[in-house]
Amino acid sequence: MTPRALLAGLCAGAALLGGTASAAQPPLTVAWRDKPPYHYMEKGIPKGFLLARARTVFDSAGLSVRFVNEPQKRIWANFQHGADNYCSISWYRLPEREAVAQYSQPFHEDLPHTILIAAGMVERVKTHTSLTSLLADPELTLGVIEGVSYGPVLDPMIRASKNKIMSRTVETTQMMRMLGVGRASYMFVDREDWDYFRQQNQPGQSIVRHDLADMPPGVRRYIVCSRDVPQETMNKINQAIAATGGMRNPGYSKPAK
Repeated sequence: MTPRALLAGLCAGAALLGGTASAAQPPLTVAWRDKPPYHYMEKGIPKGFLLARARTVFDSAGLSVRFVNEPQKRIWANFQHGADNYCSISWYRLPEREAVAQYSQPFHEDLPHTILIAAGMVERVKTHTSLTSLLADPELTLGVIEGVSYGPVLDPMIRASKNKIMSRTVETTQMMRMLGVGRASYMFVDREDWDYFRQQNQPGQSIVRHDLADMPPGVRRYIVCSRDVPQETMNKINQAIAATGGMRNPGYSKPAK
């Protein structure tokens, strides 16, 4: 065999091995939690406007992915325990989370939170014209979803609150139902969550929505990935986010009446 033929054979073998290694790379696992209307299950079918957008982002990035529905606590336990090749969608940027995961560019920006008030507490809650005053009232009970962040401004205000705190490990819709039967005086909620709940449950006069002028601006959401995900992959995700609309708030399609 001539030196040229030998060299050609070695290059072909290397290319074959490289292609095999690339093909053997497992897909990214992309976890999402139940949070309608962002991402949720309905009759066994995954739905949600941010879940659909996440699929578009990963498709545009040309990445092989496997979407899984997991509880919030499990998702962050996976990051803390060093899960490999693992991502999740739609999270606020917080220092304790940055310690265990890497963040994409902004994926979505929420509207400002709103307040939901139990029917029997509307008059008392509305006597407060600021968040500081509201959170200083020891006669009010604030419903808080355990393990959930309300953003970098509201979180420390809630921790310092003089309200009674009713903290429960439940989904947002369950907390709204608890509020509807008077288990708490009020709660903070994403506007999209409330619009969806109202469309689905018709709560009537049992819950009243109220806005305060000093509510912090809406918080940005991100795609987060485990530390082992290569920078090249993160770059592809970021480019796809920019190409599919940046962090615009697209809203969602409300159910037909």
